[in-house]
Amino acid sequence: MPGLQFADGVLARIRAVAGNDFDERAYLFVLEAIEYLQGKLDARRHVTGAELAWACRDLALERFGLMAATVLQAWKVRQTADFGRIVYALVSVGLLSVQPGDREEDFLDVYDFGAAFDVVGAIRWNPPSP
Repeated sequence: MPGLQFADGVLARIRAVAGNDFDERAYLFVLEAIEYLQGKLDARRHVTGAELAWACRDLALERFGLMAATVLQAWKVRQTADFGRIVYALVSVGLLSVQPGDREEDFLDVYDFGAAFDVVGAIRWNPPSP
C-alpha cells in the first residue's frame, strides 16, 4: 500500500460524495483489504460486509501490528460502520459494486474495535516448564 494513490480526480469525486470524513489512505486500505480477502478465498466471489470488516481487522494487524487501532483512528476509522461508509462512497463513484440485498448497515457493529485490536491482551507468554 505504501505509495498507492488515487488517479487524478478520483479522490475529489469521493470527497464530493463522502466529504472529508476519512483520510485517503483509509479508502485505499479498504480496497487493499478486498484483495487481501479475495487472496484467502478458494475462488473470487462477492464478499459480505462482515467478511470485509474482519479482513480489514486482519490486514491492519498484519500490516501495523500493535499500532493497528492507532493507525485506523488517525484515518478517522473508529468502528466497523466506518468501513461501510467507505465502501459505499467507493460504490457511489463506481470503484466498487454491490449486489441486491447488500446494505451499508451490514457493517454495523461487526466487532468492537477495542476488543478486536487488543493484541496485547491476547498475547500470552508461557514460560518453559522446568
